[in-house]
Amino acid sequence: MADRVSMRAAYGQALQAYGALNPKVVVLDADVSASTQSSHFGKAFPERFFDVGVAEAGMVDLAVGLALGGKIPFVNTFAFLLTLRAAEQIRTCVAYARTNVKLVGAYGGLSDSFDGPTHHAICDIAVMRSMPNLTVVVAADAVEVARLVPIVAEHDGPVYLRVSRADVPNVFGDNYTPQLGKGTVLRDGGDVTLVATGVMVERTMRAADRLLAQGTRARVLALHTIKPLDRELLLAAAADTKAVVTVEEHSVIGGLGSAVAELLSAEAPVPVQRVGLADCFAETGPYDALLDRYGMSVDDITAAAHRAIALRR
Repeated sequence: MADRVSMRAAYGQALQAYGALNPKVVVLDADVSASTQSSHFGKAFPERFFDVGVAEAGMVDLAVGLALGGKIPFVNTFAFLLTLRAAEQIRTCVAYARTNVKLVGAYGGLSDSFDGPTHHAICDIAVMRSMPNLTVVVAADAVEVARLVPIVAEHDGPVYLRVSRADVPNVFGDNYTPQLGKGTVLRDGGDVTLVATGVMVERTMRAADRLLAQGTRARVLALHTIKPLDRELLLAAAADTKAVVTVEEHSVIGGLGSAVAELLSAEAPVPVQRVGLADCFAETGPYDALLDRYGMSVDDITAAAHRAIALRR
């Protein structure tokens, strides 16, 4: 396996670097800046950094005020706290009002593995993508999150960006340039399409290697933007391969799998198999072991691909 790199450290360093270029950027945190790595920005620009304490809802409201004053606020805390404790403020003051606030959910998915199910973010994407006017983005590795920071900052409108706590292998190279709303074809193939987001992109590439060794050519799509989906890319892949597997570190209810199934069932019906956390809470333990135990292993992805192909007409 490739060397692992800290995604949250890459995020914090990219935020500091972009802050040096754009004085409109301000950063807020809810007493966890050492964990979210927004502390990089705070040390460099203390006059533009606001630690509000354990007050997630108030933090979002403060960010709204800063945005209305012409600033570009980045709001930071754990993903489960941001999307659940501050959901009403995000809905009403950010999404409904189309306020230019950037919401960054750290420790996404099961990556806060040893703190257990109360700290796992398994429904954050479902909550955020159900809100109108909100762009939803999930970073796959350190390269992608660093490239996304300035893009998210310069996007006109509210964004939810999910970042993992885990150190993960890099999938993308230094020449990679993401674009909101657009996916990336990492591998071509005509037998099945694997659609992955977040840290599961790397595991999906390993699954594609295993499938190829078995004689199955998988197309791999990496989607960092869950909302809006890259409709054209997904419809073209479904038309070509006629079998789709979605792969995410999230509940299979309401996340990437649901979004893709909703699109394809309406416009290009093909078999869709969803890989993710089943409708349950995970336990406490080592991160990679939890992913394997709860249905997100390389074996699970390859098995889902075979199921999708078997259902193809």
